[in-house]
Amino acid sequence: MEKLIMTPGPTEVNEKVRHALSQPILNPDLDDDFFAFYKALTQKIQKLLHTKKQVLILNGEGILGLEAACASLIEKGDRVLCLNNGIFGEGFGDFVKMYGGDVIFFREDFNKPFSPEALEAFLKKDSNFKLATLVHCETPSGLINPIEKICPVLKKYGILTVVDAVSSIGGYNIETDLWDIDILLGGSQKCLSAPPGLTFMSISNDAWNIMDNRKTPIIGYYTNLTLWKHWYTKKYFPYTQPVSDLYGLEAAVDIILEEGPSFAARHQALADKARKTLKIAGFEIYPVSEGASNTVTTFMIPDKIEDEPFRKHLWEKYGVMIAGSWGILAGKVWRIGHMGENCSDEKIYRTFTA
Repeated sequence: MEKLIMTPGPTEVNEKVRHALSQPILNPDLDDDFFAFYKALTQKIQKLLHTKKQVLILNGEGILGLEAACASLIEKGDRVLCLNNGIFGEGFGDFVKMYGGDVIFFREDFNKPFSPEALEAFLKKDSNFKLATLVHCETPSGLINPIEKICPVLKKYGILTVVDAVSSIGGYNIETDLWDIDILLGGSQKCLSAPPGLTFMSISNDAWNIMDNRKTPIIGYYTNLTLWKHWYTKKYFPYTQPVSDLYGLEAAVDIILEEGPSFAARHQALADKARKTLKIAGFEIYPVSEGASNTVTTFMIPDKIEDEPFRKHLWEKYGVMIAGSWGILAGKVWRIGHMGENCSDEKIYRTFTA
């Protein structure tokens, strides 16, 4: 039986990506061709993110990008605003504390997107923050936040913006520069549908200036973004690059760029169809009112159905894997990832049939 992974990352991987992964490797520290390849790949990601800012690709899963941004920007005692309406939004606070920052949470319910009006009212009373962290798509709850409205509000008050868009890049058209995003963080295994193991980010001049003018050294090496600032002019990587993974990432980015704007549009169309089908079948969508993501659909587990035994049976008997959740939603919801390679009528039909 052919297995089908319909989780909100990692996703299925395209044959073109698997083929790219099998290319012969070279020495990335000594071969000038690799520096040119890496540079060209960052330029392709710039197109994907609609940015002219510097792009880096780090060899570590998406969480590396979140931690590296915090490690490189935050000094002891810095006040950091963490927008928290989900598990990853809350988790940003742990990174802030880890590097000595003073965390102030702007909270909302886990089933409700942030309101730019409510945020502005908050900032009118207290806007003395070095940076703010927020999550575009909270995959544990299937919630999407309006970063196109939130980030300009934060920048209006002179606050640096750090956005986790790991589960939305590709599934949404993100205008990094237009929306005043200083650091935008992505990962390889979500909408891009490459294997897990890479994080990428765009970094603004304002963010670089903060890193360059720190009073104290950055804690850590792997999380120190300043080591990358002049990688191309100096032809030097801080550590050996994962050549095969980068070949796969390029193939994945090419697939999205070749399709163009319709790639994101397909995600919205399929998300609408998936939720409509579930509602007709009697399921309750989460979040209930607004803010459902185009990349993952979350819905309530019916009464008297056990979460893990059901998903195990679905996988072992029918070869389809969906996800539960964790935290306050553990055992309460199921999640179907229809992102990247999973954004397919055929695959969602097979999932519902199973």
